[in-house]
Amino acid sequence: MNERRADPDQLLRRVQAEEARARRGKLKIFFGASPGVGKTYAMLEAAQREKAAGRDVVLGYIETHGRAETAKLCAGLETLPRQTVTYRGKGLEELDLDAALRRRPAVVLVDELAHTNAPGVRHAKRWQDVFELLEAGIEVWTTLNVQHIESLNDVVSQVTHVRVRETLPDAVLERADEIELVDLPPDALLERLREGKVYRPETAERAEAQFFRRGNLLALRELALRKTAERVDTDVLAYRREQGIGAAWAVSEHILVCIGPSPASADLVRAARRMAAGLRARWTAATVETPATGGLSQRDRARVTQHLRLAQELGASVATLSGQRMSEAILDYAREHNVTRIILGKPTHPRIRDMLFGSMLDEVVRGSGDIDVHVIAGEPREKEAPAPRPRAPRSTSAYLWSVASVAAATALAVSLSSVLDLADAIMVYMLEIVIVAYRFGRGPALLASALSVATLDFYFVAPHHTFAVADLRHLATFAGLFLVGFVTSGLAERVRRQATSARMREARTATLYALARELSQSRDAQKIAAVAVRHVFGAVAGRGVLLLLPSGEGRLAVACSEPHGLVLDEREQGVAAWAFERGEPAGTGTGTLPGAEGLYVPLASASKSVGVLGILPADAARLEDHEQRDLLEALSHQIAMALGRTRLEEEAQDARLLAEREALRNALLSSVSHDLRTPLAAITGAASTILESTPEREQVERELLLTIYEEADRLNRLVSNLLDMSRLESGGLELHREWTPPEEVVGAALNRLERALEGRAVTASLPEDLPLVPLDGVLMGQVLFNLLDNASKYTPKGSPIDISARVDEDRMIIEVADRGPGLPAGAEERIFDKFFRGPGGKRSAGTGLGLAICRGIVQAHGGTITAEQRPGGGAIFRIALPLGEAPPSVPGERA
Repeated sequence: MNERRADPDQLLRRVQAEEARARRGKLKIFFGASPGVGKTYAMLEAAQREKAAGRDVVLGYIETHGRAETAKLCAGLETLPRQTVTYRGKGLEELDLDAALRRRPAVVLVDELAHTNAPGVRHAKRWQDVFELLEAGIEVWTTLNVQHIESLNDVVSQVTHVRVRETLPDAVLERADEIELVDLPPDALLERLREGKVYRPETAERAEAQFFRRGNLLALRELALRKTAERVDTDVLAYRREQGIGAAWAVSEHILVCIGPSPASADLVRAARRMAAGLRARWTAATVETPATGGLSQRDRARVTQHLRLAQELGASVATLSGQRMSEAILDYAREHNVTRIILGKPTHPRIRDMLFGSMLDEVVRGSGDIDVHVIAGEPREKEAPAPRPRAPRSTSAYLWSVASVAAATALAVSLSSVLDLADAIMVYMLEIVIVAYRFGRGPALLASALSVATLDFYFVAPHHTFAVADLRHLATFAGLFLVGFVTSGLAERVRRQATSARMREARTATLYALARELSQSRDAQKIAAVAVRHVFGAVAGRGVLLLLPSGEGRLAVACSEPHGLVLDEREQGVAAWAFERGEPAGTGTGTLPGAEGLYVPLASASKSVGVLGILPADAARLEDHEQRDLLEALSHQIAMALGRTRLEEEAQDARLLAEREALRNALLSSVSHDLRTPLAAITGAASTILESTPEREQVERELLLTIYEEADRLNRLVSNLLDMSRLESGGLELHREWTPPEEVVGAALNRLERALEGRAVTASLPEDLPLVPLDGVLMGQVLFNLLDNASKYTPKGSPIDISARVDEDRMIIEVADRGPGLPAGAEERIFDKFFRGPGGKRSAGTGLGLAICRGIVQAHGGTITAEQRPGGGAIFRIALPLGEAPPSVPGERA
């Protein structure tokens, strides 16, 4: 039996989607064909049932429109206070988003999802408020009419002759977890309208005459039913995928819609969205840049950007194509990306233009091959005056040079008239026109063409020195000469636009390359921030650029700015924090907090925000340009990758330190387990012997008790060393400095080691005039104890151990010298490393921590400790401690 193996990627996506749904709140939309069908009423009825079942249901924003039966259903449900916003001297009530987030009910009701918020509220649209509630895990119920769906906006306008201004992206409807259709037949709705249950009587008559016509209601009802059916079909397909059932409809279509600056392009986008939804196809919105269409006006560029943004909101991917001819760029993209359908707008220009310059539509149709081409007419609109294309400013000197060039060509031709015929003179003028067109552009070239025709007629065409023409065939010569100037100037203008476009692309590419190169050489976040703001500031040419990074407390702080010293007020800081937390752009030019002064783009690396790029534009309209936004997106992506790299390097460094710490712990446990076992075995053996001994063995017992004491003391020192090293490693070592005589520290250490030093000649050379030293007596006593204990182990009985102290400039030098075997070869530095032990004899009896602890304590005092071979045999350990300032004078302190 063959079993199909599940796709791991599909399973992973399903699990991730389920986790995301579990974190987010559910969205339920009560969907209707028009106002008055009872959406709010049905939502309140369902809310009352949920409350009766014990759920925490509150009213966030409900609009009753004066309907008594609707207001009656609000009774018994908690109502959140509304936010009042003053706009143009009027107080407008909006949903208090922060109050809803603080209250955190199980279900909140928010009416009129497509509503546009008053300026000054956090989000421009109410559906954005709803999405923030959903991200907080709160379930939201809301209402929506079909005419507010963006992709149906043009269809509704054609049917009702009313342009709906408040719309929302189709993605909002697709985000809904449940859609409940609230339907009412048109006749019943009209009856409710006449009874005053929809609008007040004075408004109802006007509404019935305009929007609430029976034909309009039938069409809107059909749209609502179709949209609901699409959603049901989507749910069925989702169920099939979740259950592993093969999809019933294969998705292989790819639609390409071509848009431009024409207002009708918005209708093409919506039509493409409807077609893609019906075919369940992916779709792309593309704009084409050619030399012939270069140099769009600011108004046309803004309109193209608006159309591309509309396509993105409706779920399309966008592309900017370039080529010599628009048809070639479209067909090349279609073949490369496996496009199956191309949507174009119906031409509205005169036919003579296609006859003279060719038809882009005809070229696409003829070259499309197997690709279907759909030609769609947008909604008729009033013709508007075409916006003038921006042209390079022509100075007066350019036209003066044009006149001078004609004069020079005329002088040359006249001076050589005895050897030149008419054709030669024409070539001289043509050469002059080409030069002017290349150097100064279309305007001066056309002036040169006109003057060249006039001077050619005046000097070289009979009758001479008049503007009369005896032979009418010369008129064709004049027309040809002028046409050469016109065509040449047009070609020169096109070359200029291509060069300008190429320079702009080169500048953008150079900016990205320079940024990537410098970021690759930056290793810390501060340097990355400095490089980033410098390049972004040069690219946007705004008032300022800031890079905000999270501080240790989790708050955003300005890491670097250009110009230096920029700060954000509390309001702008809040916008940046919102963008950082939500991972979505906010501020001017966006739908979130558009009233902010700056645009704040989150820098996301590995699905986690690592910072925020803030841009304070000099001209907010410039940020609307899609090329500028694409450049900013590319720059922010590079910066986010660099910051993410530094974060990964820090995590890798932490991982390395953790691995080293684990290795150190393992080595410590391995060493200590053996060293602790030895004294414990001796203690256990001595104790058991005592228990078995007889009264006649008192001397044996005394020796055993001495062994127990010595081994217990040794065990205590091992544990103390471990604790001291742990404190040094963790940085928890605290110094309690006091002005202490060096002889006290030396004497304390000798007293503790009196038994271990038996049989060895210990000499202490300590001058009486030694000054006081600021040190921690306990810790420094431990240093001398470790050094003397180490010397006692390595120095044979009868050999000397010398202790000395002296002042060397601003330091106190303390030395401990022995006559043992000396230091291992080349171990003067390594001897202070943890776990380092020399070979042979008693060297294996310790853990190798004593000297490492000595170095840590001395360095904590600001001093140094070194070891060297002693002349004549043995080792010298030298401690150098800073003396500091003079101690306070206390009578009798050195008595």
